[in-house]
Amino acid sequence: MAEPGAAAVGLGRAGCGGGTDGAGAGPLLPREENGVDGRAIRVGTRRSQLARIQTDSVVTMLRELYPDLHFEIVAMSTTGDKILDTALSKIGEKSLFTKELENALERNEVDLVVHSLKDLPTSLPPGFTIGAVCKRENPLDAVVFHPKNCGKTLNLLPEKSVIGTSSLRRAAQLKKKFPHLEFRDIRGNLNTRLKKLDEKEDFSAIILAAAGLKRMGWENRIGQLLGPEDCLYAVGQEGGCSVPVAVNTLLKDGQLYLTGAVYSLDGSDSLKETMQTGVSYPHQNEDGPNDDVQHVGITAKNVPGQAQEAAENLGVELASLLLSKGAKHILSVARQLNDAR
Repeated sequence: MAEPGAAAVGLGRAGCGGGTDGAGAGPLLPREENGVDGRAIRVGTRRSQLARIQTDSVVTMLRELYPDLHFEIVAMSTTGDKILDTALSKIGEKSLFTKELENALERNEVDLVVHSLKDLPTSLPPGFTIGAVCKRENPLDAVVFHPKNCGKTLNLLPEKSVIGTSSLRRAAQLKKKFPHLEFRDIRGNLNTRLKKLDEKEDFSAIILAAAGLKRMGWENRIGQLLGPEDCLYAVGQEGGCSVPVAVNTLLKDGQLYLTGAVYSLDGSDSLKETMQTGVSYPHQNEDGPNDDVQHVGITAKNVPGQAQEAAENLGVELASLLLSKGAKHILSVARQLNDAR
């Protein structure tokens, strides 16, 4: 989960005012009664190159929406960036890639921060709110092969080939799909992991987020995209770094199909279900952001509110179905085994 996933998220202290202009792209911004106070809007971000690229794209959108404002990017390192010799699932900390940024926001050292959605904790600190969720990049996972394996796919790799990944979600699914392969943890930013792959013989391939490779301009390194038949993708931060939880969505003919799954660490035990709901609703005049505290500042200009509500309810209903069939037990065992490793 070190690499930013498919969505950037802005956080702002509730009550700052501002909001968005309806385009769904602007985090909450501090304003005075007669406009902004003239100082720069400080945007917090992780220091990694990929995080900076993501934050730069968000700031570019903000500048287009607020051309009279000046934005200053404040970069900092997080716990997840500093501890590179331990698997994410073993560190035992929450908010590995967000805590330092949130502390800076709390101390008023920054005015908003930009996160990758899958780094964002499920529960936000008191007084914080999601100001915007940007359009998602390609959510799929990608395989990058060692140069000697160029042109191959996972199923064509020799027996006992070692695959690097920092995600229990990926490992659990791929162990089941490709039992002839071995999976080993690999840490570091994208540059570091690619260097480990290319310059050593430890890994035959590594699994990374396609979105991160695209943002870095390294799409040419993608040797194989993993579709839902191979590996369901990340669902924000549900479950955290220590349990395998995954989803896939499909919008077709006005129906939203949501597949959700939970896995044991080795993928041998799993639950997978698909549900659907209609999302074809007429557009209504919805001025400004939703006043619901859970959705403050978030607008989806081209998506009716009823459709957004239906999609959210679908997620809740699918989670309830999985829990009723034993998902909690699978995840509890996975967490206990991971803690004991």
